[in-house]
Amino acid sequence: MTEPILKASKLVKIYGETGGEGATKAIDGVDLSVEKGEFLAIMGPSGSGKTTLLHLLSGIDKPTSGQVRIRGLEISGMSGEELAIFRRRQLGFVFQDFNLLDSLTVRENILVPMVLEKRDAFEMEEKVKELADLFGINNILSKYPFKISGGQQQRTAVSRALVNDPSIIFADEPTGNLDSKSSSVIMECFEKIVEELQTTVLVVTHDVFAASYCRKVVFIKDGHIDSYIVRKGDRKEFLDQIMDNLAVLGGRSHDL
Repeated sequence: MTEPILKASKLVKIYGETGGEGATKAIDGVDLSVEKGEFLAIMGPSGSGKTTLLHLLSGIDKPTSGQVRIRGLEISGMSGEELAIFRRRQLGFVFQDFNLLDSLTVRENILVPMVLEKRDAFEMEEKVKELADLFGINNILSKYPFKISGGQQQRTAVSRALVNDPSIIFADEPTGNLDSKSSSVIMECFEKIVEELQTTVLVVTHDVFAASYCRKVVFIKDGHIDSYIVRKGDRKEFLDQIMDNLAVLGGRSHDL
């Protein structure tokens, strides 16, 4: 049986001194497996630990205990330098606030990760063209981020996340600053990534509309995984399922 592309085992994250009065257990013994080409959303109430979990899974933060393996490599045990190189080569990131550099054009923003890897100039231009074609941003490559819409900025950010052909894209509230039309476009971009490139996409979101594009939704509460659902019917049916599960999740007591 093929090993999952991402596997978290017994993840715990405690902020503050362990055992101290002010210690907070943000993540409490999470186990999670993600297969190659999976399109997964993580949802939960505010303060449930979903963003902390994404940070642990992607190596942005280190767990207090437990293990994260990506492509069979334990990232939680890597040094800072090893992890930086691994993340640059194997992972892509998309954030709510786009994180584009205003002093660079759209083309230059997309190129940044490839420049850091000292890739061939011809190869870089071919990759930019491929991604610009895929996401329909050919006509804005020479513009600066402050001259384009939020949706165009996020498509640029998705393109930048893909230039080094990552194994996994981590997206933290990628539609949080977008209107409904732009949100649809971005989630359709992720669908393309999964279907055409077989890239694994993991999204943390509070937006049920965005989550309905995914193939699986994991619900987290009080730092642990509460439940999950898998999409079987159309997107409207899945959206209704997500809303029902969130309603039940919100109604459960803290002790459950």
